[in-house]
Amino acid sequence: MLAFEFHSPEQEIIFPLYKQKGIRVFVKRDDLIHPYISGNKWRKLKYPVNQAKKQNKQRLITFGGAWSNHLLATAAAGATFGFKTVGFVRGEQVENTVLKLCQLFGMELRFVSREAYKNKLLLFEENYGLDSLALYIAEGGYSRQGALGCSAIIHELTRSYDRIYCACGTGTTLAGLQNGVKECKLESTIIGVPVLKGANFLHDEIKKLNVAENNELTLLLDYHFGGYAKTTPELISFVKNFTQKTGIMIEPTYTGKLFYALHDQIESDKIAPGSTILALHTGGLTGILGVLDKF
Repeated sequence: MLAFEFHSPEQEIIFPLYKQKGIRVFVKRDDLIHPYISGNKWRKLKYPVNQAKKQNKQRLITFGGAWSNHLLATAAAGATFGFKTVGFVRGEQVENTVLKLCQLFGMELRFVSREAYKNKLLLFEENYGLDSLALYIAEGGYSRQGALGCSAIIHELTRSYDRIYCACGTGTTLAGLQNGVKECKLESTIIGVPVLKGANFLHDEIKKLNVAENNELTLLLDYHFGGYAKTTPELISFVKNFTQKTGIMIEPTYTGKLFYALHDQIESDKIAPGSTILALHTGGLTGILGVLDKF
């Protein structure tokens, strides 16, 4: 099986607030897995890429926005493991650093209208339906295979945690964490921090992945800061302070909202003293390139 043989470390972070509240906080540093196929991106791609190898596919076809970490991770995985890659990009043709990196890794970019982008399966069928050497990979890596890859996060843990916090967009990583907790017979509660508005739909999206449906899952719906890829001066200030105080870089689209939510939960006494908490760093640090003008 193709894999990066790397179990990311669990690193404790120290803030006076955490000590004052009697809470220990650790970070699972999945951002260290790979510079570009980092965090949950590799975990969600691992099984589709292995499937492509087993089936002798030659092309990986996927989808994303103009600043998509998933597009970049797929492009880098293709170059690493010997696949051609095609990325359907939502919206008008643009140039930016992330898309340039995708092209550097050999990805062919195909810009499509926002209307056409809504039906990704149709885009694939119209362009690659007769191509037996092409493999469809869903936007953001949303799939049961992706969830299976993310369940390994729990199997790697070296200690037990009362709560495990994770930023979420598609729900794939949360589904994997639930599955891992069930497989390892742990009592940990999974807490998701959606980075987009109106994320109650994620409960159904996770159920569609058909893993560990009975496990408890909590979504904190009030930390989206206006919606996906939206930010505020308060969030930017938090990201800067957290990065400078811990030496762990975060960005405002996913991990910034995650750690802000966790910090706020601790500050407002939503977490019991004596708790041990894990926050999953899902990588995607190239996302900060799109908002550098706000720093």
